[in-house]
Amino acid sequence: MSLPFVQMYVRLSDRIKDNATLASSPSEAAHPESGKDRLIALNPESPADSPGRAWLMPSGGTCAQKFGAPVLAVCGFSGSGKTTLLEAVIPHLIARGLAIAAIKHDSHGFAVDKEGKDSERLFRAGATVALRGPAEQFLRRGASSALTLEATLADLARDHDLLLVEGHKDTPLPKLWVGNAEMSSPPEHVTDIQEILPWNSDRLTTLLKFIDKWLPKVWASRPLSAGLLVGGKSTRMGRPKQLVSFGGITLGEIAAHALSDGICQANANGNLCDTDSLSPNLVVLGAGPVPDSLQGLQQLPDAPELVGPIAGLLTAHRWAPRTTWILAACDQPLLSAADIQWLIDQRRPGTWAILPRQSDDHPCPTLALYEPQALTVLERSILVHGAGSARIAELFDHPRTRVARYFTRGLINVNTPEELMAQEKLAEATNQSSMWKKYRPSSCCGAQPNSELCDQAANDA
Repeated sequence: MSLPFVQMYVRLSDRIKDNATLASSPSEAAHPESGKDRLIALNPESPADSPGRAWLMPSGGTCAQKFGAPVLAVCGFSGSGKTTLLEAVIPHLIARGLAIAAIKHDSHGFAVDKEGKDSERLFRAGATVALRGPAEQFLRRGASSALTLEATLADLARDHDLLLVEGHKDTPLPKLWVGNAEMSSPPEHVTDIQEILPWNSDRLTTLLKFIDKWLPKVWASRPLSAGLLVGGKSTRMGRPKQLVSFGGITLGEIAAHALSDGICQANANGNLCDTDSLSPNLVVLGAGPVPDSLQGLQQLPDAPELVGPIAGLLTAHRWAPRTTWILAACDQPLLSAADIQWLIDQRRPGTWAILPRQSDDHPCPTLALYEPQALTVLERSILVHGAGSARIAELFDHPRTRVARYFTRGLINVNTPEELMAQEKLAEATNQSSMWKKYRPSSCCGAQPNSELCDQAANDA
């Protein structure tokens, strides 16, 4: 089900091309010169090459980048045992905690209902038919030029970890070739062959070993974006937290540079990472004011029907629905790039959200990583229960959420001037405050959870 159209107004940066449609409000769309901030209006369901979004959707990338989940085609001539192999491998993958979708190509047509049954009669009358039973559901719809294989894959990717396609040997997808008794090699014109599974071989074991090696790499290839949350009221602090100074710079700048440096290397694909400037994959979430140094970042106001951090998160998701999002709030003065990298390092196929556990034993939803599948869970909850009851906490107990213990002072948040002052004194006492003057927050703990400093941080928290 497609989401309702939500118009987003994005603060223009120097990365946006001059031919974009500019507007600071809907009424000013026809007169861009009248807007002060020069904002860009985006439809979240517009193509990936829309102005301001091209950097989120790399061209020529993996299927996880294109569709939102890894796709693998199992191809071979008739009688090669494709269905038998998939039937054998799927239970193994599900036992590993993966949600699997299977897509079968049948060029001769197929029969899925009994003639004369109510559901068959409704379909023949021209309706799309949905069947619901105690243990299964079924959706039958007629052929349409809009229902391409690509559209089907993108829809299934919203709540699956791996899409297995049977057939489609001529479609540009990564493929395994299943040989038959007469010939093991694929035809010369078939491309993107990852591995050949001969007829007389242990094809199940070979396929499982291939998936074990291939799937984590493709899962991790999905583009990472970072969202800086600035939509809170900061009532107890007395002023917007992102503008509050700590160690010579603002809390907003600390969080922005931690996010930027943390995702930079992950998106560099082995190339040198430029940490001297903010990542173009960093977005400000919320309509709150930002420090002058962050004015060039794209900014998405919160979806008006939502309240709290979920508003910023789902706004980002609707803007770039096939991207993995990492959130950080502006109330963690000791946040570092190492904390962001820890979140990235926890990514696994089958895990849709990663939240560190705080010292009070509660998950931290505002320093967390969310795969597109997790955000689909929240969107569907809104459709069922309404936006007023929507909370990120709905993911805390979800079977595909990982809440992990992580000892770092980066998790310590400040909500009052007194708490801020206490953390600033602690940073000065540990010779950490000078690091912020270079916009390079350094983790107090990082990968050393048993250090004396971490023990002190746990006591302080």
